[in-house]
Amino acid sequence: MTALSVIEQQAVETAAPREVLTCRLGAEAYAIDILAVQEIRRQEPATRIANAPAHVLGVMNLRGVIVPIVDLRRQLGLPAESGTNTVTIVVNVDHRTVGLVVDAVSDVVALSAEQIQPRPSLGPQVDSDFIVGLAQVDGAEGQRLLLLVDLVLLLGEL
Repeated sequence: MTALSVIEQQAVETAAPREVLTCRLGAEAYAIDILAVQEIRRQEPATRIANAPAHVLGVMNLRGVIVPIVDLRRQLGLPAESGTNTVTIVVNVDHRTVGLVVDAVSDVVALSAEQIQPRPSLGPQVDSDFIVGLAQVDGAEGQRLLLLVDLVLLLGEL
């Protein structure tokens, strides 16, 4: 193992969550730290904010707290879409509450350190720093690959 791969492996082991909530965006499965999840809500219309980026749908009042709502499809460059399973995952990140709109929520998965692999380098043109690792898991539909997301890096500019 090279020094760089050892450092990357240590970063994955310390940054990657052990229990994750899996969600879908298109055909891909993403995983976020279950400890960051506050609640899962059906998608509701957000109050639009003028001059907000396209991926920020607006804000909503969640029991007296104004919460920005982010469409992860738009933020990750996918076409905007809304279906019957579309939900908002309310997360707490860096002392902020944010709503993340995803196509569907699948399940909670416990990951072992052996299942988590570092993300491959995709070159400087691909902004994928928010993906801290990949995990291959078995499910009812067979094996699937989870992209482990670091919410701090994903929502850093918000």
